[in-house]
Amino acid sequence: MLRQTKIALIFAVALWGSVGALFNLLDWSGTLASVNLATSMSTIEGGQEGWQATSSMIVTWLGALFILWAKILSAAFCWFGAHRMWSARTARTEYFSVAKQPALVGCGIAVFMLFSGFIVIAESFFELWRSELLRPIALESAFRYGAMISLIAIFVAQPESEPALEAFELANKGTE
Repeated sequence: MLRQTKIALIFAVALWGSVGALFNLLDWSGTLASVNLATSMSTIEGGQEGWQATSSMIVTWLGALFILWAKILSAAFCWFGAHRMWSARTARTEYFSVAKQPALVGCGIAVFMLFSGFIVIAESFFELWRSELLRPIALESAFRYGAMISLIAIFVAQPESEPALEAFELANKGTE
């Protein structure tokens, strides 16, 4: 049951990345507008006068593409990892551990995007922490997603106890 729980959690991260990427694409103009609000610092009093404020469409597109591609890559690695984990769910611990690796890479990509893109770049460099409008929408969501995905990755990365698993399998052999 522990392995199935880990698979379900990775499935949820894959779904998060897929749905997020889909909606970023479906509302691409909104995605660009959101990134532009952050990089132009226009939601912060006096922000547009800041030396780092920019309305460059190149910067806006790079930020939006970074978010989109990170979600797509994260989802792809997690879908692949969930499939491998499902295939190895009854295998020995070392095989299941190897099967988890793509899923953990997917979680790492998601956390990297959320931390570096939203916390380091948007919050710190573009001072989004000062924006009453975007702080709750962008930063609090990014922190919540990053924290949950990190916890899922830590839980999934934990090894299952082989002796306990073998004892369980032996105990349940007579019930089949």
